[in-house]
Amino acid sequence: MDELEFVQRCVNGDRAALEEFLERYSRLIYNYIHSTLRLEGRVIADDVVAELFQELFCLLIKDNCYKLSTFKGKNGCSLASWLRQVAINFTIDYLRKNKTLVSLDEETEDGGDLKEVIPDDDISIRDLLSHKEKIVSLYECIEILELDEKYFLELHFNRGLKLEELRLLLNLSRGAIDMQKSRIIHKLRDCFRSKGFALDL
Repeated sequence: MDELEFVQRCVNGDRAALEEFLERYSRLIYNYIHSTLRLEGRVIADDVVAELFQELFCLLIKDNCYKLSTFKGKNGCSLASWLRQVAINFTIDYLRKNKTLVSLDEETEDGGDLKEVIPDDDISIRDLLSHKEKIVSLYECIEILELDEKYFLELHFNRGLKLEELRLLLNLSRGAIDMQKSRIIHKLRDCFRSKGFALDL
């Protein structure tokens, strides 16, 4: 039975399929959540990790497995790879929402406040708008990438994993890793150029 058929059984409420999904993928999802938190340098209590796992698992199967049903297996993407990306995105969203906010009026150790420490570069409104347009365009370009390409981008550029570390993590040859990086950069450059910007990577 292929993975799309297996997911469809889950969507159709097949109890045996749902139990198999839980047994086969629960440890994997838990580990992806835990690994993402560790990569972010966060020390999170085990009960919080368990709670995040519970929330994500509920999200996947609620409303007749609506979220799970969005798995399409495009470009040979396995269910495990798709769940990895879902778990990473879910955990990153959690960290963004729960980021500790610091007041600019809070005193520093020497008695000043943070407003005095943070430099004011006096950016013009035009430059600021241009910068925001570039950011929006870049996000739009990233959205057209395949799931595995987004995952590569997240690990290499956002998290700073070296190509050799990626090679080991993804179990690919160095040539395949170099080719994937080149393909992603080429796609982003072309997309960014079509929006009237240059992309320096």
